[in-house]
Amino acid sequence: MIRYRHATETDAEAVLEFWSHAAEDSSRPADSPDALHRLINRDPHALELALDGEAIVGTLLSGFDGWRCALYRLAVDPAHRGAGIARTLLEHAEQRFVDLGATRATAMVLDENDEGTGFWRARGYAPQADWSRWVKSL
Repeated sequence: MIRYRHATETDAEAVLEFWSHAAEDSSRPADSPDALHRLINRDPHALELALDGEAIVGTLLSGFDGWRCALYRLAVDPAHRGAGIARTLLEHAEQRFVDLGATRATAMVLDENDEGTGFWRARGYAPQADWSRWVKSL
């Protein structure tokens, strides 16, 4: 049975290991335990985990800065895909945003991630054609 909970600092290494095989990583700066510790200390409810026993099988980071909502790092273990884990993680994040008074969520999805874009479309999300994401590594 899959259970859901928020990540703690002690989960950092396991989350990074999980992302190394279950998430797209090619165009991101390297993640680190320190970065996850900062996230969890700043917002203990931002990173939700799906667990099968003690094994992480899904993640979703739902950031809220008091104005805007952003969804990152939706990942489900390939052996667990199709079981509703991503949908449940997203439902939890959307409810968190509603409870915080938010009115819109933005999902970061790689254009070439066909499985991912199909999931987001099915959940009512669509690309915003009149905007581009601009980034700078620090």
